Amino acid sequence: MNNSNTLNTRKLKKLRDDGVFHVFVIFLGFLMLYPILWMISNAFKETGEIFNSFSLIPKTLHIDNFIRGWAYNGSTSFGTFFKNSFFVTIVSTIGAVVASSLVAFGFARVRFRGGSFWYGCMFLTMMLPYQVVMVPQFIIFHKIGWVDTFLPLIVPQFGGQAFFIFLMVQFIRGIPHELDQSAMIDGCNKFSIYLRIIFPLIKPALITATIFSFYWRWDDFLGPLLYLNRPRSFTVSLALRMFADPMSSTDWGAIFAMGTLSLIPVLAIFVIFQKYIVEGLVTSGLKA
Repeated sequence: MNNSNTLNTRKLKKLRDDGVFHVFVIFLGFLMLYPILWMISNAFKETGEIFNSFSLIPKTLHIDNFIRGWAYNGSTSFGTFFKNSFFVTIVSTIGAVVASSLVAFGFARVRFRGGSFWYGCMFLTMMLPYQVVMVPQFIIFHKIGWVDTFLPLIVPQFGGQAFFIFLMVQFIRGIPHELDQSAMIDGCNKFSIYLRIIFPLIKPALITATIFSFYWRWDDFLGPLLYLNRPRSFTVSLALRMFADPMSSTDWGAIFAMGTLSLIPVLAIFVIFQKYIVEGLVTSGLKA
């Protein structure tokens, strides 16, 4: 009888602890999601209601916020800005991921004089704030005539990203060297080993780098602000800022509507590839 009571007490305690834990997690999750939910809610509110109510449920649905936001200023629609953002983001991501994987293969598999020194230099660049190189880069791009084009936003990515290189080096080092030796016996050179052996095996790291690169390029505001001058060249992040007009009334409903639409690509990428994020970061090599 005592054993039964003890077992029931333990079950009740476990249920209580699990209940408290889940309530706390749900509350914390709601606090983290509230800004996004608030933005989505405001996309359907009129401007006067946005800052006078904290309710997530609009009194009336104003779908015309999306129509006005998409039309932008009449001469240029938000479709142009989405097209610009997709072009810059996709091309930059491809360049950053492919270049980083090739550089990582060189550091992890190719022995050359000063390899450790150059790897350390690459690693130190991750600690270098962008503001340090912002002015020199702008001067260089201005002198070669790249300002007001997409080139300053795209071309530097083809040199690789230090974080992605570090991530892929750790992943490649977990791949047995016997695979390289077997490929060399079959007549493969270094580039063939990279292309046929290493590149397919680091798929989780490649997808992780792709996700991060897509997020960073899509959300980038400072880069487009520095280098793009023509409204038809603006990306989504820059176009959203141009919505706010300090000289007249700002159409906040249209801003929140377009901000909501700008989240769709990011959320879609995360939902599709979320399982690869942890798999790519926690690299344990090949398992038997």
